Amino acid sequence: MSFASLGLQPDWVARLTALHYTEPTPIQSAAIPAILSGRDVLAGAQTGTGKTAAFTLPLLQQLPDSVDAKAPLVLILTPTRELAQQVTDSVQRYAQGTDIQCVSVYGGVSIRQQVEALAQPVHVVVATPGRLLDLLQQGALQLHAVRTWVLDEADRLLDLGFKDELYRLRRQLPDTRQTLFFSATFPQAVKDVAFSLLNDPLQMDVTPANTTAAQIQQILYSMDKRQKRPALAYLIGSGQWSQVLVFVRTKQGADALVAELKLDGLRAEALHGDKSQGTRQRALTEFKAGQVRVLVATDVAARGIDVVDLPYVVNYELPFQAEDYVHRIGRTGRAGKEGKAISLVSRDEEGLLADIEALIDQPLPMIWLEGFEPSFDEPENHGRQLRKQRQKNKAKAKAQASYGIRKKK
Repeated sequence: MSFASLGLQPDWVARLTALHYTEPTPIQSAAIPAILSGRDVLAGAQTGTGKTAAFTLPLLQQLPDSVDAKAPLVLILTPTRELAQQVTDSVQRYAQGTDIQCVSVYGGVSIRQQVEALAQPVHVVVATPGRLLDLLQQGALQLHAVRTWVLDEADRLLDLGFKDELYRLRRQLPDTRQTLFFSATFPQAVKDVAFSLLNDPLQMDVTPANTTAAQIQQILYSMDKRQKRPALAYLIGSGQWSQVLVFVRTKQGADALVAELKLDGLRAEALHGDKSQGTRQRALTEFKAGQVRVLVATDVAARGIDVVDLPYVVNYELPFQAEDYVHRIGRTGRAGKEGKAISLVSRDEEGLLADIEALIDQPLPMIWLEGFEPSFDEPENHGRQLRKQRQKNKAKAKAQASYGIRKKK
């Protein structure tokens, strides 16, 4: 199958050829004709399978040469600043050589420059919800001309609590419009919101929901929590990893791990929500260029990092939300290439692992890393055993009380 057979015009096919896009991915083959026909779409596909091109290419082809100032025709919402910039970069790359203008708006940077950019004719706006609402309130932007509304990584938008913002935005959009939902995971909460915003959508799942890519090798090491930092440094050093993305749960945890890795002689930087946008962008740029060896990130970055041929992703801590595991490891093994996802799992994370296995419907056996085998007398394990014993004691006391048994003084 070719891009031309999907309905893309020769000039757009030529641009794709110049970008070395030879044939469409499954999600592109399914979505492009549907979007060109004007249908609402609810699309699920694994990360790294070309979802951005799947919705941007048909929309860009249908844009006119001119557009009114402050009145974009396409609005794309993303959950994070990094993803907003990534989508914007893709749009600008695909539209090179045309008059199509795309502006990204998100928090963490000067709003004045964004207001100035929106004062010029703009075809496509890529935005995070909070900054978009600020600009609407200031009158810097109008949504009455929007033909297509795209929600990219829709599940994360809801995870971050943007449900109310989505409904507020819908009230400012034309009643007659095309709406597209794209994501790698579709929890029930996402589906509920989707069907309240979509009109007779065409549903497409090119891969089973919540699955991980087959080309990603998943390795899980069981170890004590105190062993994780030296084990990570050992894996990077002994394996001569030149580029690794490490996920932690908290901002404080990211900063602390970076400080420890630097003491190990590793060039590392942190990426999380407390960093300024300039700092975040610089860290990501240096990581992509190979100047930073280890990038330690919270889940805010899981949806906005697109690194060509990223070989390794490490779950230093398992995520609290099982869906985030799918998105984390999806940063490697992109575009059909191979990658490795390594998880360091302590005893207190076994429940989180069970949730992940249930979500992806796949067992993830753990092995031991030589030299970092788990002990069973570590304080965290003692605490776990003590909690179990207390629960048993309470249950025993309750049973005795129900039979009128009294403990002797």
